[in-house]
Amino acid sequence: MQVSIEATSGLERRLTVGIPAEQFDGEVEKRLKEAAKTVRLNGFRKGKVPLKVVKQRFGASVRQEVMGELINRSFYDAVKEKDVKPAGQPSIEPTETAEGKDFEYVATFEVYPEVDVADMSAFEITKLIAEVGDEDVEKMIDILRKQQGTWDVVERAANDGDQVLIDFVGTKDGEEFAGGKGEDQKLILGSGQMIPGFESGLEGAKAGDKKSLDLTFPDDYHAEDLKGAAVTFEVTVKEVSEQTLPELNEELFNKFGIETDDETVFRTEVKSNMERELKNAAKNKLKTQVMDKLVDANEVEMPKALIDAEIDGLRAQMAQQFGESAQKMDLRSILPDSMFEEQGKRRVALGLIVGEIVKKQDIKVDQDRVKSMVEEIASTYQEPSEVIDYYFSNQQLLASVESVVLEDQVVDHILSVATVNEEQSTYEDVIKPQQEQ
Repeated sequence: MQVSIEATSGLERRLTVGIPAEQFDGEVEKRLKEAAKTVRLNGFRKGKVPLKVVKQRFGASVRQEVMGELINRSFYDAVKEKDVKPAGQPSIEPTETAEGKDFEYVATFEVYPEVDVADMSAFEITKLIAEVGDEDVEKMIDILRKQQGTWDVVERAANDGDQVLIDFVGTKDGEEFAGGKGEDQKLILGSGQMIPGFESGLEGAKAGDKKSLDLTFPDDYHAEDLKGAAVTFEVTVKEVSEQTLPELNEELFNKFGIETDDETVFRTEVKSNMERELKNAAKNKLKTQVMDKLVDANEVEMPKALIDAEIDGLRAQMAQQFGESAQKMDLRSILPDSMFEEQGKRRVALGLIVGEIVKKQDIKVDQDRVKSMVEEIASTYQEPSEVIDYYFSNQQLLASVESVVLEDQVVDHILSVATVNEEQSTYEDVIKPQQEQ
């Protein structure tokens, strides 16, 4: 086998592989002879079909089959010989396939880049410290009660926290705009569901009132034609309802999976869940901060094949929200690459950087941490032991946990060499999503 390789541009490589004619043609001949022993053709007895006839009928397909197998086998031998690591699948183009001549093909592919990780001891990291206080628990219990509350129509003006039933029409420059109309819409005042000024503008309104609200869309609104736009909403209030909260009793506790009639037990369980949520949120924010530092500090040349694969994966994840109907959709037009490009590039960059740190620091997956993480996941289920058994019997699920643990170990390594400053915070601020901050 003859192998040559050249760099065409950036990370792209062009690999030319030549296989002696006797090897290619010999394998084709061997298979045709084997086929001749069993093939059935009209006018010939089984096993008596002349090789020439077998070759005429099946030669092209057998040759194609052998060609595919030779390419698969020789390609990986060739990249090993040239000590290159392909990123993504190669593009294969046979350039010489004639019988009696050396078989030759060209494989074009990208390779993984060399990553020179920046000095991580220069990183400054802020670690948020917070506790779950009694006031936090009270707020959470109030939220849980509101989730199970009932709404009763009242004959009075609407206040913050009330629910109103409304019809509305929005106009921009006197013309209705897409998405600006609704009928029989239920809206809780103060929920932040509508743009600033909409909900507060309905406080004091009664059933039957009509309100005209002159508002401005936020500058960062998702619809390009409405960013910072001045609009008017004509709103008809049809109903005002107030919420009645349920009592703290066994019926309510059971709705949240807590089998008890003791309020103290309920509060303890709620606090325990909040502490778990706080721990995970603090850990995730710390991890995100470390990963952001890695991306900012390291410029990485990224193979397009890896970016495309990440984009496809992210699109598939989002498409799951459409259910079975996704199979009938043109997902690339509904969910174009541009929606996922930035996130895809970040994930590829992090994968390459983290992979280099793992290699350089010789970090191995800590199986004790894997076991602990699986147990923590299982603890939120009614039958933890069954969940644990399921994870350890499912290699794909277990691999996903191992991947997270390995990333956590990388984060721990970086924290051990970086400057880490602790900052006192609150439960609400720590669990608040990053984009809200």
